Amino acid sequence: MTSFMSSHYLEDMSSPRQNSQACPLVRLNKALAQAGICSRRAADALILSGEVQVNGHVVRTLGTRIALGQDRVSVRGESVCLSQSPVRDHLYLAMNKPLEVVTTARDPQKRQTVLELLPADLQRQRPFPVGRLDRMSEGLILLTTDGELTLRLTHPRYEHPKIYHVWVRGRFIPEKLQTMRSGMRLAEGEQLAPVQVRPLRREAGTTLLEMILRQGVNRQIRRMCRDLHLHVLRLVRVQHGPVSLNGLAPGAWRHLHPDEIQHLQLIFNHQGNPR
Repeated sequence: MTSFMSSHYLEDMSSPRQNSQACPLVRLNKALAQAGICSRRAADALILSGEVQVNGHVVRTLGTRIALGQDRVSVRGESVCLSQSPVRDHLYLAMNKPLEVVTTARDPQKRQTVLELLPADLQRQRPFPVGRLDRMSEGLILLTTDGELTLRLTHPRYEHPKIYHVWVRGRFIPEKLQTMRSGMRLAEGEQLAPVQVRPLRREAGTTLLEMILRQGVNRQIRRMCRDLHLHVLRLVRVQHGPVSLNGLAPGAWRHLHPDEIQHLQLIFNHQGNPR
């Protein structure tokens, strides 16, 4: 234990703890997820970057445990209200992200974020986006206060499908679709898993494609099309796992239906916890 640390938290997870029954010990990343701040994986990134303090001191050690009810935690200088049990009534939302809106909780460039499209009462519950959708893309983005589910939905171990509608322009030949279906290698060297793709319609030199992705490579569709000399005119995510846009207008949001939430939880509970 370092000299600045109070007796209220330990960084060595194997160390004994007094009065642990009165003040349960939990991992710091789990406590942040239970408080609805972010997923456990995102909490680890915050810890490593020095943005989390416990009892006024920066903590950078993954695996740090804290005593709920005793230790004071802050993230980026803001105090966090810690829960001694997981939040039961989580928020689960679907939004149709418009163009030029970013999928982050805060944006240093002061661009509009998906959270700013929510009413104030929902913003106060601090939902966070599940994954990313780049600024010039549109469509379905999930937001939730459920850190556990977010971890599972964004973890590379899980190959849950996302469906996109992509309008492209360029010389269109069947071999380009077959390249995507076979699993292509990007110009930067990343090997992609096979993509399910089919043309939905063609008109005026433009082709509408439906693509089903199960791999979380950054800007994958745009980079695939770039390498195949197809110019992306519009890119819309229409479905994420069992959740679809269901006619949501750009900028609109809705609560997930109970059966959608149950479907997500059943899928990922069956697959187990990522390590």
